[in-house]
Amino acid sequence: MTAVEHWGEELAGWAIPPEILARAEESPWGVSRNVFVRRADRQLGTPSTPTHQAVLDYGGTVLDVGAGAGAASLPCARAITHVTAIDTNIKLLAEFAVRAAALSLPYRTIEGHWPDAANEVGFVDVAVCANVLYNVPDLSPFVEALGRHARRVVLELTESHPLTAMNDLWKRFHNLDRPHGPTADDAVIALRELGVEPEVVRWQQPSAPVPFDELVAVTRRRLCLGADRTEELAAALAGGRSGTRRMITLVWSPDRTAEPSKTPPTGR
Repeated sequence: MTAVEHWGEELAGWAIPPEILARAEESPWGVSRNVFVRRADRQLGTPSTPTHQAVLDYGGTVLDVGAGAGAASLPCARAITHVTAIDTNIKLLAEFAVRAAALSLPYRTIEGHWPDAANEVGFVDVAVCANVLYNVPDLSPFVEALGRHARRVVLELTESHPLTAMNDLWKRFHNLDRPHGPTADDAVIALRELGVEPEVVRWQQPSAPVPFDELVAVTRRRLCLGADRTEELAAALAGGRSGTRRMITLVWSPDRTAEPSKTPPTGR
């Protein structure tokens, strides 16, 4: 099995057993829009991560894939001449637009998946993609499209799969053992197999505070538990789940003999 195949197989292991999914009152995969909005607002005006620094170092035109409300790109507005945001959530793109406009930053938003939406994007100086890769089982076309559209690629992801933090709860409420991979190191190995040799920057940040009621609600949906289990889950979560997030930023400049001349539109 190749490293790229291993990555996809590990992600497939996170599928929820059908018998548990059938009992779910709500989709377990949705994430509160507030999470992305708070993340962006915490960092606006104070670019503080290696991901931000990589964007600032190159600047110019930027493509933000899986942009959310703009946490990966908008804090770097002073170095950006134009930003294109791609996301599947139109409401988050609206949040992105509000913040980009407030920064007087020329922008464009595209609702869609990467790399399906790649044909709508021109060539940019930097493509940044933060906290998306664990949702990408087929790495090859995703990574290839990033390299085809940018002079520099910046990927951010947690050191381990973010859902591993809930493994003990899956065991407690469903007696179900959940996967432990893939990891960011698996991503690096897969990238190398695809011909990419990224710079690897490891860093940490405090876990973002989340209102307890929201934490319980999101966790309950993730666990496919009914509303009648709310108090039980709240007791299990008492004491909070704060701590440190271990992160990795991967940066590389794709090899090319000729670069497309097409640039992104500057209109909103």
